[in-house]
Amino acid sequence: MNIHNTSHITRSAPDELVPSRYAVKVGDIDVLVVSDGVLPLPTKMLGHNADPAVRAAWMNDMFLPPDAFDWALNVVVVRSGGKTILIDAGLGADPDLHLPRAGQLIKRLEAAGIDLASVTDVILTHMHMDHVGGLLVEGVKDRLRPNLQIHVAAAEVKFWESPDFSHTAMPQGFPDALRATAKRFTKEYHNHLRQFDQEHEVAPGVVVRRTGGHTPGHSVVRVASGGEALTFAGDAVFAVGFDNPDWHNGFEHDPEEATRVRVNLLQELAESGEMLVATHLPFPSVGRVAVDGDAFRWVPIFWDY
Repeated sequence: MNIHNTSHITRSAPDELVPSRYAVKVGDIDVLVVSDGVLPLPTKMLGHNADPAVRAAWMNDMFLPPDAFDWALNVVVVRSGGKTILIDAGLGADPDLHLPRAGQLIKRLEAAGIDLASVTDVILTHMHMDHVGGLLVEGVKDRLRPNLQIHVAAAEVKFWESPDFSHTAMPQGFPDALRATAKRFTKEYHNHLRQFDQEHEVAPGVVVRRTGGHTPGHSVVRVASGGEALTFAGDAVFAVGFDNPDWHNGFEHDPEEATRVRVNLLQELAESGEMLVATHLPFPSVGRVAVDGDAFRWVPIFWDY
């Protein structure tokens, strides 16, 4: 693997002491992981089907606070075949849920020298508000290309016409916010949607594939070039999912199917040795997967400075 962390260097915001972007070269394809900030959420969301004492012990072993902790929010920009592709779009404006440290994507794209008008395509892993909200920030749509194509699974669009939250375990306020954001997004960007059934190649070496589970149309994106590959797993994998892949995340609309998707994906990546990035793994979340007994082990890459 050849990592070039200089391919997107521009000015840095003077008030940000922690880096908010990380560049990786996958063959001939440029990949940039950008932080949209963090979401403070209850720890129960990591595994609402787990014994509370076992869950608390895992949090303690990871040196994490017992009640709530910050979920990373990662977005990816890919450049391939003359296209600039944004994979997911972050939270956007705070949907009255007191999440002030998320929704940083637009200013961080600007800091990375990425003009919104240069984005030719958007791929959505799914339509939860922390993946589409950035496109709903005031003034953003006017700065995007009129011929922008937004690729999303047809099953995802259909699901949000009348979403079923009966198997989720979300904090108060989240179901209404998710429903309202998805409805607004579909209304505002309907003419830009390019729906696919199972798999679609957006650009050379950039393939989006529907997995289902987390939501009916949840998808992952594989970037491959020159014998190297990286998968952006969206919300198929969370930090706890390596040690406890059978723990149900509170946002999963079909927890049993989400578990199967997670295990299958982690097994695939462990066998191939390909890189993994996911929305809610600690920034920049670039790493690999190893088998560890009946579970898995997260192996972060060594940062290239």
